[in-house]
Amino acid sequence: MKLGKVEFCHFLQILALFLCLSGMNQAELTRSRSKPYFQSGRTRTKRSWVWNQFFVLEEYMGTDPLYVGKLHSDVDKGDGSIKYILSGEGASSIFIIDENTGDIHATKRLDREEQAYYTLRAQALDRLTNKPVEPESEFVIKIQDINDNEPKFLDGPYTAGVPEMSPVGTSVVQVTATDADDPTYGNSARVVYSILQGQPYFSVEPKTGVIKTALPNMDREAKDQYLLVIQAKDMVGQNGGLSGTTSVTVTLTDVNDNPPRFPRRSYQYNVPESLPVASVVARIKAADADVGPNAEMEYKIVDGDGLGVFKISVDKDTQEGIIAIQKELDFEAKTSYTLRIEAANMHVDPRFLSLGPFSDMTTVKIIVEDVDEPPVFTSRLYSMVVSEAAKVGTIIGTVAAHDPDASNSPVRYSIDRNTDLERYFNIDANSGVITTAKSLDRETNAVHNITVLAMESQNPAQIGRGYVAITILDINDNAPEFAMEYETTVCENAQPGQVIQKISAIDKDDPPNGHQFYFSLTAEAANNHNFTLQDNKDNTATVLTKRNGFRRQEQSVFYLPIFIVDSGSPSLSSTNTLTIRVCDCDADGIAQTCNAEAYILPAGLSTGALIAILACVLTLLVLVLLIVTMRRRKKEPLIFDEERDIRENIVRYDDEGGGEEDTEAFDMAALRNLNIMRDTKTRRDVTPEIQFLSRPTFKSIPDNVIFREFIWERLKEADVDPCAPPYDSLQTYAFEGNGSVAESLSSLDSISSNSDQNYDYLSDWGPRFKRLADMYGTGPDCLYS
Repeated sequence: MKLGKVEFCHFLQILALFLCLSGMNQAELTRSRSKPYFQSGRTRTKRSWVWNQFFVLEEYMGTDPLYVGKLHSDVDKGDGSIKYILSGEGASSIFIIDENTGDIHATKRLDREEQAYYTLRAQALDRLTNKPVEPESEFVIKIQDINDNEPKFLDGPYTAGVPEMSPVGTSVVQVTATDADDPTYGNSARVVYSILQGQPYFSVEPKTGVIKTALPNMDREAKDQYLLVIQAKDMVGQNGGLSGTTSVTVTLTDVNDNPPRFPRRSYQYNVPESLPVASVVARIKAADADVGPNAEMEYKIVDGDGLGVFKISVDKDTQEGIIAIQKELDFEAKTSYTLRIEAANMHVDPRFLSLGPFSDMTTVKIIVEDVDEPPVFTSRLYSMVVSEAAKVGTIIGTVAAHDPDASNSPVRYSIDRNTDLERYFNIDANSGVITTAKSLDRETNAVHNITVLAMESQNPAQIGRGYVAITILDINDNAPEFAMEYETTVCENAQPGQVIQKISAIDKDDPPNGHQFYFSLTAEAANNHNFTLQDNKDNTATVLTKRNGFRRQEQSVFYLPIFIVDSGSPSLSSTNTLTIRVCDCDADGIAQTCNAEAYILPAGLSTGALIAILACVLTLLVLVLLIVTMRRRKKEPLIFDEERDIRENIVRYDDEGGGEEDTEAFDMAALRNLNIMRDTKTRRDVTPEIQFLSRPTFKSIPDNVIFREFIWERLKEADVDPCAPPYDSLQTYAFEGNGSVAESLSSLDSISSNSDQNYDYLSDWGPRFKRLADMYGTGPDCLYS
């Protein structure tokens, strides 16, 4: 096996260290030649042990135990009477001692990076008595370091950033490598740094590991990222030293060193004149090689004839200039616009002003295209008035519209009937004159808002809309009436001249100067002896009593006709009747009861008593209704009715099933035997008893000729056919049905089994089971025997 260069160097280092330290490692315990001395009356014993530190190389790779040193006591005469023992860290497990000679050996490979030294205790004992002949002493075994650990970048790989265009020597990042070897011994842990990849753009300080820029004016737009490989080597970088590497990714961050530039010096866009306000006309963008805030721009219109018609804004995401319409376009008024637009950086770096102005200009020409536009009314809203007394066909007003296009097509008018559902108005299609079509009523609708449509004659799809508000003027066509339904009472103890009611009037009309009403009693009521009316001249009137002594038993209700006249031209009037009830009042004049019937009630029955009696009657009525309802509830009958559908309550009985086609949810007996029906009814609350091999009782029902003949013909054909196989089928009626207690009556099962069951009862089941009785009975030989 050949050694490489690195392994050979390591071997030489270990060998040299071993030879240099071998003399030190053979330290012995020697007896001091000095004599004892006395001090202050005290006796001092001679030193029996002279110690040196033991040293042992780490990473020993030999097969034999590594010799560490030797212990010796001056008491030891070499006759074997003394034995040596070792205790402490690693004793017996790592370090062993020859108890006769005191030689110490290391039995395991040692690593200084795991433990740098071991503290042990040695003692010399008398072999016979096993008692110490010297006091126990402590010594240290130090592990001698060798260069067996390469430098490591614990924080790698690294990422860093530096602004583009930075000057030479700008610090980027510092890398640090650590070496686990002993820094106090030799050069095993002395590290130097070098750059293996990344030149000539970057350099590294050999001792500190600081990475710096090595070239000026590095441009991010040309290359924005660099990958560096940094090496750390111990032994001060000498040959034979160990090394480690790490990668450093350096990103050039952006600075604003590129001004914006328009790709073109002029742009042209065509825009239809029908575009609404705020529509986007064009998007332009000045190119900027920078990114982020350094590429943010602002646009503005600095010159041109469209300053008030267009506006420009910036899209924050794309940094585009958005040109939008600010006013309506009109091809007939102006066919094109020219704009001078400037784009400028928002964040300018003064260090790079020498690179040129950080703004640019371009020209945008916008051509307006003609569009067939709908007719336009001369006014957005027309206001008209008409009297509600106007006759049908009265002219209210005129609307006018024109075609704004150069062709100036004639216009026809119509009313949008969705805004005039009752068709109160008409319009002349050619002139735009609006007239009444029906009688108007201001009280029904005071203002009519209608929409007038103007259509081009040459292109009816082009429709313009005008809005007309027609106000209906009022005339006096409604008579006045009471403002409300009055409930007027007069006390039996009322005095003459006492006010019993104040009334007012309303009128649906709306005269310009307001209402003025006049109140009076009608001619037939003017001379009554009970009440009088006083006009208050403020659109109200007061009703007063003319006498006292009102009695309910004499007359409980009075009707007072009141005549009301308005101030219209011509004036209108109406007669309204005021109902006055005579009531029993308390001392304060508050009505207590106004019914004349109260006088004919028994003296002992008050209103409270009547209410109590009525409540008792209602309570008794409710009790009676509850009792009747409870009695009408009948218990559900316990016997099944044949006509009821009992499929939800499945009960099995041991009667003949329908074979393989049977279902447990339906009674198929009617299809099996049409001439019979069941006579026995089953109780719902009793579990049916299973009757083995018994037949239910039947009673005759009217024949169904068609089904009866069909079944008998099929049964006769099966009976006379000697070759018919005894298969289980509906045709032969030879299968009892799955789940039956009687089990299957199939001839297949009977032939293959040695059943000794007696089937003589089959002959009692009628002619339909005769074939089965012949096959299984004990009578004549079976057909298939």
